[in-house]
Amino acid sequence: MHADLDSFYASVEQRDDPRLRGKPVLVGGGVVLAASYEAKAFGVRTPMSGSQARALCRHAIVVPPRMDAYIEASKAVFEIFHDTTPLVEGISVDEAFLDVTGMSKIRGTPVQVAERLRREVKDKVGLPITVGIASTKFLAKVASAVGKPDGLLLVEPGRELEFLHPLNIERLWGVGKVTAEKLHAFDIVTVGDIAAQSEASIVSILGKGAGHHLYSLANNRDPRRVQTYRGRSSIGAQHALGRGPTSPTEVEASLIALVDRVTQRMRAAERTGRTVVLRLRFADFTAITRSHTLRRATADTQDILDAALALLREAAPLIADQGITLVGVTVANIERSGAEQLELQFDGPQDAPSASALDLALDDVHNKFGKKSLTRGVLLGRDTGLSVPLLPDR
Repeated sequence: MHADLDSFYASVEQRDDPRLRGKPVLVGGGVVLAASYEAKAFGVRTPMSGSQARALCRHAIVVPPRMDAYIEASKAVFEIFHDTTPLVEGISVDEAFLDVTGMSKIRGTPVQVAERLRREVKDKVGLPITVGIASTKFLAKVASAVGKPDGLLLVEPGRELEFLHPLNIERLWGVGKVTAEKLHAFDIVTVGDIAAQSEASIVSILGKGAGHHLYSLANNRDPRRVQTYRGRSSIGAQHALGRGPTSPTEVEASLIALVDRVTQRMRAAERTGRTVVLRLRFADFTAITRSHTLRRATADTQDILDAALALLREAAPLIADQGITLVGVTVANIERSGAEQLELQFDGPQDAPSASALDLALDDVHNKFGKKSLTRGVLLGRDTGLSVPLLPDR
């Protein structure tokens, strides 16, 4: 089963404020983070600019995001998932795969299990959720998308291709605007059109990796099993800077805020990492990544920040030439044990506090008084972006 909460942020807002129910709701001002189905009926999509969304839906009600409320709702829903089956694979805070194979004697048919899950989410959390049921993960996700909003759709065994092939190619995982345009140029419009071709033909259009992937999905070949969540292999964050000119100082400040956020998450999850990855997206929407591997795995803010800033300064000529719309940082090569190789301090006073001690003191302040209670001087008065709800880091 693929279970997916409907317009998650907007549904939480409508649940908590009865005045918003049945109304077109937009969460977020500058960029639409979520839109209710009443707003989607006017063509509003995410992530769309707020001005564009309000032009499409002039009577939309705009509300600020409340991340704490979304996190609490997600936790409550995932508790229901885990009460349904031990085999739960979280995809994001508002969707998951659930394996209910072999549960018929204790839980009933898959449809009965899905009906009970939807009822519990509605009664206990107050949110609508759509469930797709199929023989493969890919098809279950397609079924939930087709079944929205607030629906349940079973793709019966033996009738998978009958359901799948009439759908537009955009329903396939990995088909975005560019891929769709390439396929449309060859009069390939439906999933069945892909399946009717030879795999070699699709590979010649899209390349080996994407061609093989989409041809397999078009024939409902997806051997992946539901895997219980084991924590992240990397921890990162990014900040969209907008289309206007952004000064080097502003870009650097955004990166500093991202490193603070990422390293605090690493310490909270008791994780360390070795490889620092910088991601930049330019004004023409091309993107690059640059990485640096540290001598030791760490969660120290200063060590990771020094590496990230060095990568940013190396990329400064590209940024000046092409403009920048997004900056992101990720720490990879994660040590799940949180182990960190300590080093003897041969230089400087031996009683000086280490970076780790400072980090832990700041974490205590933020945990007790909130993340905005204490910040760097360089970040005062700056928009450092939203910290959106995520699956647990461990």
